[in-house]
Amino acid sequence: MKQLPKILTDLDRRDGMTVPEGYFADFASKMAQSLPEKEIQAPAPKRSLWLKVRPYAYMAAMFAGIWLMMQMFAMIKNSNSDLNIENYPALTAALGSDHLDSSVFELDDREIMESLFNDGFSPEDLYLEDDSVISAEYIDMYDEGITDSVTE
Repeated sequence: MKQLPKILTDLDRRDGMTVPEGYFADFASKMAQSLPEKEIQAPAPKRSLWLKVRPYAYMAAMFAGIWLMMQMFAMIKNSNSDLNIENYPALTAALGSDHLDSSVFELDDREIMESLFNDGFSPEDLYLEDDSVISAEYIDMYDEGITDSVTE
């Protein structure tokens, strides 16, 4: 047998850590008693066919949507529809007529109402959605608003 060096025999291989006698003999039973009881969970239910196929169906729908979007872009890009005004004779005729005054598009509500009153418009001819006539008080109030804004 091989002799141990003198330094090891002096240390006697003790590092100061000791375990009481019989500690590991009943260690497993003591540990089992100190742990809380664990409930055994039932196994997860089997996944249905739809749950298995659903991610692939969603991915196929996404790719179909992208393909349709690309087809729409291609149709728009390749469409030969010319949006030139000469291709619409009715619009060209309306814009070229003397009856259409471009200043009409620049009027505000007050100017439109004054123009209607000057042309002989009568508010008493107006009916509300429930077929009731607009009250005279509202007409007087509106007339006062026009005259006040004209005098200012």
